[in-house]
Amino acid sequence: MTQRSDHGPVIGVDIGGTKVAAGIVDASGKILSQVRTPMRANDGPEAGLEAVTSAIDQVLSAEASTPQVQPNTIGICAPGPLDPESGVVLNPPNLPCWRNFPLATRIAEKYRVPVKVDNDANAAALSETIWGAARGYKYVFYATLGTGIGTGIVLDGRIYHGRTGAAGEGGHVSIDYHGPVCSCGKRGCIEVLAAGPAIAARARQRVAADPDRGAALLDLAQGKLEAVTSEMVGKAYAAKDALAKEILRQTAELLTIWLGNIVDLLDPDVLVVGGGVAAMLNPFFGEIKRLLPSWCVNPRAAEIPLVLAHYGADAGIAGGAALFSCDASTLARE
Repeated sequence: MTQRSDHGPVIGVDIGGTKVAAGIVDASGKILSQVRTPMRANDGPEAGLEAVTSAIDQVLSAEASTPQVQPNTIGICAPGPLDPESGVVLNPPNLPCWRNFPLATRIAEKYRVPVKVDNDANAAALSETIWGAARGYKYVFYATLGTGIGTGIVLDGRIYHGRTGAAGEGGHVSIDYHGPVCSCGKRGCIEVLAAGPAIAARARQRVAADPDRGAALLDLAQGKLEAVTSEMVGKAYAAKDALAKEILRQTAELLTIWLGNIVDLLDPDVLVVGGGVAAMLNPFFGEIKRLLPSWCVNPRAAEIPLVLAHYGADAGIAGGAALFSCDASTLARE
């Protein structure tokens, strides 16, 4: 991984199915400015590219009067599958506009600067290692829990990509081969059991079975069972609702089983968890830590910190910038 910490600020770009976020990030990981624009995910490859360049142009325009913060590198987070070596976006389900699209090459041709592209969770894991909650650790496992579950692995300061660049798909580790079918086609992936839509589905089932106990959730959904969301579960829990607490505790138990497998496979020295679902589950982190050794053969599992990620909604911007930032392996030795 080429590092360019001495070349000033970096443009970090976060591409999602509905939005593109771009920002200027300095060498300390501070986001100096940012913009968010719509992503045209269904309008063909050039329209998708135009959405990305529009966000970059806007953030550059905002900083045009400040030459000392003009970046000369662009790091991009995009949904996988993709090839981080070539910067080609392969066939992400939520970006149907791009199939085998040479994103890094096209952006580099337009802006005449070095460009890197990586999986969003991989890059976010690197930003947490360099600047965030995993600073100072060598073996980092990162997970973002939201609409889906994405993960990244950083070993000795470098993203672990595997043989083909496809490593780190921890959200599609199955913990129940009799479980529901995931969008990836496998059964019982942690994503289909513990991501936001799974929490919402579990809540709707519990409310339907016992509407009296689910009264708080029904109130939040204005009486419409089908309108119950995971965010409402979080709000009900914050208001001391017993059913919401049970639903989130069950989610935490599923994540504990999954993290036990991760610990036994990787033996990380820190577990970093971010995303909207992680924020909801933060009160259960102590319980997950307490139960984790019972789901591991690793005799020192209890020593591994479980921490909330430093970057929230801006993880993709910071992650893109981290692809051109200082070597995290150096920071891990400090």
